Amino acid sequence: MTAEELFRLPDDGWRHALIRGELQKMTPAGFRHGAVIMNVAVPLGQHVKARRLGVVCGAETGFVLARRPDTVLAPDVAFVRQQRIPAGGLPVTFWEGAPDLAVEVTSPGDTRSEVMEKVTAWLSAGTQAVWVVDPGHATVTVHEPGAPARLLSTADMLDGAPLLPGFRLPIADIFA
Repeated sequence: MTAEELFRLPDDGWRHALIRGELQKMTPAGFRHGAVIMNVAVPLGQHVKARRLGVVCGAETGFVLARRPDTVLAPDVAFVRQQRIPAGGLPVTFWEGAPDLAVEVTSPGDTRSEVMEKVTAWLSAGTQAVWVVDPGHATVTVHEPGAPARLLSTADMLDGAPLLPGFRLPIADIFA
């Protein structure tokens, strides 16, 4: 399957990803998962909009990470810098390429290897930072190219620099 065929799929109530041309169905997210997404997306979106840094996208926004065979992933939250937004406006279909920031909120059934596959896919495609938010352990792990992962707990502050200058969010607020 191609990214274009995925985009044209009728809504069947499932979430989908496309991994090397193979369609993967995913169950809808649970309530806590959705609340945690919003606890990251709202302050991030407000910060980005107020400073005209770019665009924050919510869950289900597809990003084409590879072609022939196609891979399309959708992080729970994404950010694309203003400099990368086309002069003609936002694309109607999937974004061609990786976001600058991908936020993945883990679900109870996610394995460590599945999460790390996504982190690797994002970083390999050019994402500058991946925040893995784990509601089960109330932690956020920050992954950046060429740097060791940083594990943050509820006593810590998530700092968006250098990608998101001035963005700071208490980890505890994500799980409140």
